[in-house]
Amino acid sequence: MTQETDQERDERIRREMLTDAYTADEQAISWCYHLEREMTFPFQARCIEERTITPLREGEEVPVVGMTDEVVSSREMFVLVKWMDRKFGVPLSQLEVLDVDQDTRDAVDDWHYWNGDADR
Repeated sequence: MTQETDQERDERIRREMLTDAYTADEQAISWCYHLEREMTFPFQARCIEERTITPLREGEEVPVVGMTDEVVSSREMFVLVKWMDRKFGVPLSQLEVLDVDQDTRDAVDDWHYWNGDADR
């Protein structure tokens, strides 16, 4: 991906991922399909923020093995991670990707960018 301004990135995301997605639920489904299509699983990720909804600690690395089966929230995308002896969903916004292909990096970077603006 080339360096884009925030406005260019907004316009590209709206054009490529959110066309005909008008409600928060429709946008969440569009994001889920986009992320599932663009990310190559499994990949390694690092927890960048502790959250009370998951047991991951900042700095902890986990394999991401897929998307969750359902859209849990219109403001969060959840991915499945392997941790200890089980798999469970964690917010993608809680993770940074490590050594991944460019499509996976771009998709996650776009989600982090989009999800970081609470005014949308």
